[in-house]
Amino acid sequence: MTSPRGMRDRADDSLLALIGDVPELVRNLVVAEVDQARSWFAKTAKDYGIGAGWLAGALAVLFWSIPVFGTAAIAGLATVWPVWLSALVIGAGLLVITAILVLLGVARFRRASRRQNPVGAVKEDFDIVREVRDEF
Repeated sequence: MTSPRGMRDRADDSLLALIGDVPELVRNLVVAEVDQARSWFAKTAKDYGIGAGWLAGALAVLFWSIPVFGTAAIAGLATVWPVWLSALVIGAGLLVITAILVLLGVARFRRASRRQNPVGAVKEDFDIVREVRDEF
């Protein structure tokens, strides 16, 4: 007899039939763990790659903001107020963009590091099996 979820009722199966299903269940568990590990690795690699891209963008903006502040200092010494003030405003805007890019990159790295590591999931599975084994 099948349940509404499509699983059959195993209550009337013999002990030997249940024991005979153990290898298939273990194989299914191993395959599921490997698939989950692949998925975790792909998502984590993607997040680290995107985070590195954001940080590279932040470094590029920072690279170009240094000459802007140099220009601001030169213009401030050589000319009147409006020229260096505009250069400082542009430099401050570049620093704000840099800060935003850094925050985006760090957030992506944190997101990647919060995911559960598949090795930890396998450890949990083995701990559960050990607890069940110790009960019997």
